[in-house]
Amino acid sequence: MKRITCLLISTLLILSSLLMLGGCGGSKSANVVRVYNWGDYIDEEVLDMFEEETGIKVIYDTFETNEEMYPKIAAGGVDYDVICPSDYMIEKLLANNLLLEINFENIPNLSYIQKSVMEMSKAFDPENKYSVPYTYGTLGIIYNTKIIKDEIDSWDALWNEAYSGEILMYNSPRDLFTAPLMRLGYSINTTDKQQLREAADMLLEQKPLLQRYVMDQIKDSLISESAAIAMAYSGEVLAIQEKNENLAYVIPKEGTNYFIDSWVIPTCAENKANAEAWINFLNRPDIAYKNFEYITYATPNTGAQELMDEELKDNPALFPSDEIVANCEVFHSLGDEGDQMYSDLWMEIKNASVK
Repeated sequence: MKRITCLLISTLLILSSLLMLGGCGGSKSANVVRVYNWGDYIDEEVLDMFEEETGIKVIYDTFETNEEMYPKIAAGGVDYDVICPSDYMIEKLLANNLLLEINFENIPNLSYIQKSVMEMSKAFDPENKYSVPYTYGTLGIIYNTKIIKDEIDSWDALWNEAYSGEILMYNSPRDLFTAPLMRLGYSINTTDKQQLREAADMLLEQKPLLQRYVMDQIKDSLISESAAIAMAYSGEVLAIQEKNENLAYVIPKEGTNYFIDSWVIPTCAENKANAEAWINFLNRPDIAYKNFEYITYATPNTGAQELMDEELKDNPALFPSDEIVANCEVFHSLGDEGDQMYSDLWMEIKNASVK
């Protein structure tokens, strides 16, 4: 009896070890794809369509920020097969050897991706080997033309005392610092202490004019007209304008952030082929267009663009001209020291009393 018990224990231990070795954080399952994406960043019907057409089950989780997503991928605690970070975070993942090279033979629909967006992707994926763009856009200013009669074309508007109490700014250091750095003619990726000090002082000067620092609340505030002017990402503009036709979006003449969110495959992926099938499916023109209608962020998929009304194609909030894009910058990863500099200055600004 002792021998049988020992044999059973040994067998269980071996099986347990094999399961632990099956991946970075769990057992393998060949018929699933584990997806990690931004919240409210896909039409949920697409998940069902993918499962029905491929037979691959989607296990879907969401995150709110790149900074929330990164430590989970770095720790390898969950074996996500495909994730959708932003440009600078992809750069950080690559720097820490946390991404797998994509087999583009499994993604023939890559041919639909706009060449100019692929070119911009080289800022964080130099050889375009590890990422496939999902959405892109710009950071600009949205304002109520019924309340603000002036023509807005500059970041200066967010420092205009005439709009005191009507101004909203993002509660996010990289986004927030974009406006003063561009006003000063500096890079939005600077880690120069003097340049950042000047930008921080400019934000401190602005603080008495603000209504508050916010994130998603910008939508409701602009729609309800409880605020008149704010920073905003272009992907939010269509949804906001549908509910308040008095709102206009402008990309400031000094330049701004041009962002790209892309699909990548982490090194812990257990089902790489399924991840590539997922990316290819999302780049089928009808699927890319369906997603665009739901999330309203610009799609780089040329096949989806052909399905759009001319009015949408001509909307600079969705599809900025080459001239505008040439005046923009993509965020880069700043490293731990650079991130800390922005974070420290941001805390100083938030904690400063308003005179």
